[in-house]
Amino acid sequence: MATKQASLGEAKAAKQDEFYTRLSDIEKELRHYKKYFKGKVVYLNCDDPRESQFFHYFSYNFEKLGLKKLIAACYKSQDVDLFSTGVTEKAIYLEYEGDKNGDRIPSLDEIEVREFEGDGDFRSAESIDLLKQADIVVTNPPFSLFREYVAQLMEYDKKFIIIGNMNAVAYKETWSYIKANRLWLGVTRTGTGQMWFRINDDAPMKTGQRTDENGHRYQTIGNSAWFTNLDHAKRHEELTLFKNYNPDDYPTYDNFDAIEVSKAVDIPVDYDGVMGVPITFLGRYNPDQFEILGTDESDYPPTKTYKAKSKVVDGLPIRSNTGSGGAYIRAESFGPGTYFDVGYPLKRTYKRIFIRRKAG
Repeated sequence: MATKQASLGEAKAAKQDEFYTRLSDIEKELRHYKKYFKGKVVYLNCDDPRESQFFHYFSYNFEKLGLKKLIAACYKSQDVDLFSTGVTEKAIYLEYEGDKNGDRIPSLDEIEVREFEGDGDFRSAESIDLLKQADIVVTNPPFSLFREYVAQLMEYDKKFIIIGNMNAVAYKETWSYIKANRLWLGVTRTGTGQMWFRINDDAPMKTGQRTDENGHRYQTIGNSAWFTNLDHAKRHEELTLFKNYNPDDYPTYDNFDAIEVSKAVDIPVDYDGVMGVPITFLGRYNPDQFEILGTDESDYPPTKTYKAKSKVVDGLPIRSNTGSGGAYIRAESFGPGTYFDVGYPLKRTYKRIFIRRKAG
């Protein structure tokens, strides 16, 4: 565990990392996994019990889902919790084992409130002890700790449904799990990839925030997505392909043995070679239809590398990038951001995943 001084710093950072998932978004996603919950212990290890709609969802659907136990805990960066009498500021966790009085409504006398000795950090020994009891972890973890959070789930071989930033697929650690078919995207995503989260009333004001009729504030956090290692039907839906390959529409990369496909829906139906597609392809990825080979920045070998340098073309100085990673295609003219040691203009594409269609 971190030192006390570091923990205080983390508490301040955690306060700014609190985003509460809306019940409507939880219901839309979790309805696709109901068969997995019967007889299982569910752990919400990053959920403030005063605010968590995850706790609301699972406690009110405890019998319907057939759960064995529900546990909820969070990092102690909040004020004294709703379930305390105000005489303690210890971090707490909740345990709920279902309805006792027959009204099918979770009440305070049916919820066990227990105290942590420490701060409730998901990395603490106490929280890990609870994690070991769990079959499935469901939560919205701190985006800033996503790498460490997922690594812990993998270390303890847990099933999970969590929320993260879509850009997390580019993390070296996360990508290794995706490529190995140990982690994939969930079912529901908005058209823009943006989810709205409720924020604390004292959170910093930012452009683009919304306020509902009750005065609660909401904001988006980049391009959000559900991540899981529980299988679902959408993951096996075949992507319908209707375009045919031609070299004019699908240029070959200058530094990778693959063709450029700028949209997943434009994958050619008659091309069996390697293709570079945007990371949004993962939302359409069917492991029965495609094989993931790597990315343009990590685990798929380029055919050539470039030296970053300036060059004078037609008497004009041309600037270059500062790195040599990424996939490049021929451009029509020289311009800023081009590598010039090859003598012709190049254009860098945004991050690409290399795939190949499976036979049959």
